[in-house]
Amino acid sequence: MGRVPVFLSPLHLFIIGCTLMVYNVHYLIKKSSIVISDQYAWVQKNKFFNYIFLILGICLALYYSFQLPASVWQACLLLSVFSFAYSLPILPFKNKHRLKDFGWLKIFLLTGIWTVVTAVLPIIYGQQYINAYPFEIVMRFVFMFILCLAFDIRDMQVDFEAGIFTLPNKIGLTNTYALITALIILFICFSLVQYFRFGFLDRLLMNTFSALVTLWAVHYVRKYPSDKNYLLLIDGQMLLNALMILFV
Repeated sequence: MGRVPVFLSPLHLFIIGCTLMVYNVHYLIKKSSIVISDQYAWVQKNKFFNYIFLILGICLALYYSFQLPASVWQACLLLSVFSFAYSLPILPFKNKHRLKDFGWLKIFLLTGIWTVVTAVLPIIYGQQYINAYPFEIVMRFVFMFILCLAFDIRDMQVDFEAGIFTLPNKIGLTNTYALITALIILFICFSLVQYFRFGFLDRLLMNTFSALVTLWAVHYVRKYPSDKNYLLLIDGQMLLNALMILFV
């Protein structure tokens, strides 16, 4: 676009509202073990906040939805189907009533949804052509795949007990960490391709730094696994990467 976009556009606020809706519905119906997850234990004691944020999310999403173009709306309708089918038991399959019950599909679904939300929707909203940014979309997919893999590692025990065989449960911890390292190298390689295409050294340095911080965060939470560390250091990579894109 040649400029820094508006930081809090109607699209941003709409996505914030939708995210509050989806995640709070998820935690209101989620079943887990308080012993395994201190996050789940906190939610069970403080459900009032889930309802507050759910109502806030509905209000934000409804208000700002009227300020979005039809092209964004069409993509969001499809995203909403997948997002709610991920957590809500609405599928007609035997013993698999949610999309997250398909362990092999879970990570590709989450990664795909967040790639569309954080890369494709802004392109559409900015009235740009999606095929003009192939590497940006692929890089975002790789980046989100790494973060989702880390959370699948965190949830290995819970998923296994629920009969959900995610990628880490299928290939093992050692291979999963090796895959994360390989994907981080791939992310840096794509950043180099972007540098040779456009010559933006600051973006190359920013992406490389973001990749190395992500690698450090993944291995840090491996040594010190807690919900707080995962939410701060793994989820936090999305915020760090976004801030660097905006201000570097």
